[in-house]
Amino acid sequence: MPQGASPVSRLFFGRDDAEHDMADGLLGGVFLHTYAYREALSGRKSLIIGRKGAGKSAICRQLGAADGHPGIAVLITPDDTAGDEIRRFELQGVSGDTAKSLIWRYVFAVHAARHLCDHARAAHGWRARSSVKALRDFLEANDEAGEERLYDRLRRGARGLQSANLSLKAFGFEAGLGLNGASEGARASRQLEVLESGVAAAFHELGCTASHPPLLLLVDQIEQVWTMDPDSHALVTGLLLASKQVTSQYGGAARCTLFLRADIYDTLNFGDADKFHSDELRISWSREELARLALSRAAASLQVPELSPEHLWGEVFPAMVSGEEMPGYLFERALPRPRDVIQFLNACRDAADQRGSEYITEQDVHSATKQFSDWKLTDLAREYAVTHPFLSQLFLLFDNHGYVTMRPALASRFEPHRERLQQEFADYADGLTAQGVAEVLFSIGFLGVRRGHKVVYSHGSQMPPQPGEDEFHVHPCFRPALGGLGAVEMAGYSPNRISGGNHQRQIGQGRDVSLGVSRDVRLLDDVSRACERLLRQLMRAGLQDDIHNEVRAQLGHVLDDARRTREIMRGGITVDVTQHVLAASSFFGRLAMELGEQGMREEPITRRLEDEARALIRAAGGATGGGGGSDSSP
Repeated sequence: MPQGASPVSRLFFGRDDAEHDMADGLLGGVFLHTYAYREALSGRKSLIIGRKGAGKSAICRQLGAADGHPGIAVLITPDDTAGDEIRRFELQGVSGDTAKSLIWRYVFAVHAARHLCDHARAAHGWRARSSVKALRDFLEANDEAGEERLYDRLRRGARGLQSANLSLKAFGFEAGLGLNGASEGARASRQLEVLESGVAAAFHELGCTASHPPLLLLVDQIEQVWTMDPDSHALVTGLLLASKQVTSQYGGAARCTLFLRADIYDTLNFGDADKFHSDELRISWSREELARLALSRAAASLQVPELSPEHLWGEVFPAMVSGEEMPGYLFERALPRPRDVIQFLNACRDAADQRGSEYITEQDVHSATKQFSDWKLTDLAREYAVTHPFLSQLFLLFDNHGYVTMRPALASRFEPHRERLQQEFADYADGLTAQGVAEVLFSIGFLGVRRGHKVVYSHGSQMPPQPGEDEFHVHPCFRPALGGLGAVEMAGYSPNRISGGNHQRQIGQGRDVSLGVSRDVRLLDDVSRACERLLRQLMRAGLQDDIHNEVRAQLGHVLDDARRTREIMRGGITVDVTQHVLAASSFFGRLAMELGEQGMREEPITRRLEDEARALIRAAGGATGGGGGSDSSP
């Protein structure tokens, strides 16, 4: 640990991706053995699904590390060239899904064969088994014995399967396999059966199933080769089918674990999808797990093995931010995945370090909050650029609005843009409706929906908004980037803001000042009584908590201002009371309009605001000395 270095200068929560964390030597030391990791390690789950940044690659890399899977692990990560080769692979006589599954099975079989040739001598003695010798001969005959890129293996395999010219002499078969006249698909399938039987025979002859852990084939980063076209669907579907074949064909001596992005997996639609439910595991993170992750990474960088939560969240970071405990503030504003937490914490650290501070202050956290929110809004559009390319335009519907949006208001905002978006994104036109927009924005975690007494955000398994669920909340992560810090788009009350300047009237102009004092007091009483009636009406209103609290706070400002103005007048200070009354009336009218735009036009509180606004205008414009007060009904 550097002598004299401040905590902030030493603090670092890691890289944005598992590959760089592994290269830095950080991943192994701070990796959390979560439920998803334990299930993948045991083999009970072989299909690990998660959103971008949820930790799929971290689990994959840890399984392949020396202290991960106890047996041999092979990592397969296709790049663009490999992806193009698989997408182009077709076989006459079989579907695209089946064809892609055959080329994946070839890749897995060759990896297993290469493993067995290296493994047999090291783990099972010097005498070569006949089955292993056959595999070695096959690899040499088909130019698969050397170290090659995945693309090269795919290219050779595709050529051999399509033309039925794989050399299978090592297994006692001549080219053609006696299938003259059969389709390409039938010939390719038969060639693979011979190769896989040869691999299975070697596993059996060596006794691998009983003597050591299985060979583990890890497939990650499929998103690098994914597009929305049918061939990409077939590529992933074929991969799923081929992974099933590994387990069944090799009798537990080898298994395959796949790591897929949730947005890719959820678009798949194939006949055997129901056969994968028991293999699926969707990664989810609790706040407790994310807090442990933050603590372990901070402890590693500060070189304080016994770092306590109190020290991290009370000394290195401020204990409270905006009246919230720091961990709650953090996890409320980040999507529940490691990458978001790491980036947010590093942004806080960077803000403090740039100032030369030894510790992170509340202001540093506020500064990082806006930057992090800007990042995440952009990242969300990029994450779903393939499946929902219109997202960035939908986000504009929420720019500089309140973070609570009622269904009618959402429909009203969307309608002027509907036709243009449906034309610009014609392939997605059927889903570009007000209901479709709500479902998409909920599914990606941008919007939450109120269910009962809480707001629910989607993390992969929640059902979409249902009929009657009409209140949507922008996730706190994205509110600073959109400027939506209040519950609704609600201008604050100010006695100096009046909707029309022609209503202003200076004290002493055109009337008897001696009569004006009693009238001014009566006008201020009218404002106070109007606020009190509205607050009583608000108590009976059906507004949700966030909106209710904000309306109550603003009405409280109007009431306090009226009372304060009376105190000022008692001190002999001249005040333009008419301006205050018109400002209150204008504010009530604006508030009613804003609630109406949020779909609350028929709420009694909305109508009462309009009534009180009109009554105050009548009172302010009444004849000098007249009784222009509004009614006193409760």
